Amino acid sequence: MCGIAGLVETGARRGRGELEAGIADMIAALRHRGPDAEGIWIDEARGVALGHRRLAIVDLSPTGLQPMESADGRFVCVYNGEIFNFRELRAELEPLGHRFRGSSDTEVLLAACVQWGVEATVRRLI
Repeated sequence: MCGIAGLVETGARRGRGELEAGIADMIAALRHRGPDAEGIWIDEARGVALGHRRLAIVDLSPTGLQPMESADGRFVCVYNGEIFNFRELRAELEPLGHRFRGSSDTEVLLAACVQWGVEATVRRLI
């Protein structure tokens, strides 16, 4: 089971270093949830940081690392779960022009959000 963490600053913005240190401390506490890898994503301007501790199950390669950005850079995802119908969704997305680097359900989730929007994508997930 993966470990996820998020940090949102609602007041004065700290610098990137402080955001990174804060989210790094959070995911360090979650090491037991995901021993395979860790990742951090930061949007300093908005005061947002996401962290992930990975327990690799579906895509064991580095292309499945999280936090993961959509190909167009609009969406960023960090989650713990499994999308059971991601292969079917991928088969729908490829003819629409989406190209995938790896075989993770996370990458399919992000492409689906780009294609159909978040709400419509969530309705399609199993």
